[in-house]
Amino acid sequence: MKEDKKKVFIKNFGCQMNVRDSEVICGLLKNAGYKICASDLQADIIIFNTCSVRQHAEDRVWSLIGSYKGSKIIGLAGCMAQNYKERVFQRDTNVDFVVGPQDIHKIPEILNKFTSRDFFERKIWEVDTLMRPEEVYLTGFLQDKDHAYVVISEGCSNFCSYCVVPYVRGPLRHRKNKNILVEIQKAIASGVTRITLLGQNVNAYCDDGINFTKLLTRVNALKGLKKLTFFTSHPKDANIDFFKTIRDLDKLVKSLHLPIQSGADKILKLMNRGYSVKEYLVLIDSYRKIVEGGVLTTDIIVGFPTETDKEFKATCDLVEKVRFNAAYIFKYSPRPNTEAMKLADGLTKEEKEKRHKKILDLQRGISNKFKPVYAKI
Repeated sequence: MKEDKKKVFIKNFGCQMNVRDSEVICGLLKNAGYKICASDLQADIIIFNTCSVRQHAEDRVWSLIGSYKGSKIIGLAGCMAQNYKERVFQRDTNVDFVVGPQDIHKIPEILNKFTSRDFFERKIWEVDTLMRPEEVYLTGFLQDKDHAYVVISEGCSNFCSYCVVPYVRGPLRHRKNKNILVEIQKAIASGVTRITLLGQNVNAYCDDGINFTKLLTRVNALKGLKKLTFFTSHPKDANIDFFKTIRDLDKLVKSLHLPIQSGADKILKLMNRGYSVKEYLVLIDSYRKIVEGGVLTTDIIVGFPTETDKEFKATCDLVEKVRFNAAYIFKYSPRPNTEAMKLADGLTKEEKEKRHKKILDLQRGISNKFKPVYAKI
């Protein structure tokens, strides 16, 4: 590859954490002299920043990689990279380098090797770093000049039985609260007025005596900030003080995303969620009493192994009872290394799709009645 060709296209898949990671990669590469392209047609290097939460997301990536047939340098980053490691090269020889989520700071160095005349063609994989350096969050690159995602914690230690995140992003690690505030202040100084705090389990945050509610309070107090949001929360770490903080902070959007996943206690236990349906409903009741008019959204998985018709109906009944403003509803997808992989998955694809459609239609009917609420936010 010629040294003057340094054009990179980044294709992002997955959650808000991946969106932020793609911004980090863009910032690192721009600072190293690379040009970020808006189209793969213009680029010499294509980096797929990937997600492993569902099989469908992985299948899309493999399909796209295969379409290039060796015409460009291809890199696989993110959760798929960490999940497959060097096995990526066995799956598709078009891939030239593999970089895990905690190793993205190494991408400029890797690309410099590929653009060097002294580099002999070979495969590179970097998937061993336990925690990325703090500097990656200060590259100054943001896709939206008015809004910034700010990562406050990395990884997850909940080990929900269906989830691959602890295996690809590692255990829960909290960033220093002072570093988070510095990043936000720099973003505000650049013109950003809206901040979204991110974590796989955002409300479990704790650093040097500063828990999540105290961090929210500190961020809310920053001059120049107009709106504050966060994503995503876990029911086992939600409490009355958390809800009161949502109510009382003037810049904090009155909205809560609190995944339930299932309306059946047996399924919640198999999922290792750490709460019962009754405990979840008590939380919701408290939230709605404290945060009057607050928006409530959730995640639901249908077709989890051993889920019976009765247990699926319990989830539908819960949706009817709670009346979420909106819900992200997914069909169960077996993921490698997870405990749920050991469970017999007796439901057919057709049955999962039938349940998925039924609860989607149910939630759509409820959500349509809440449109005026969203208009106020």
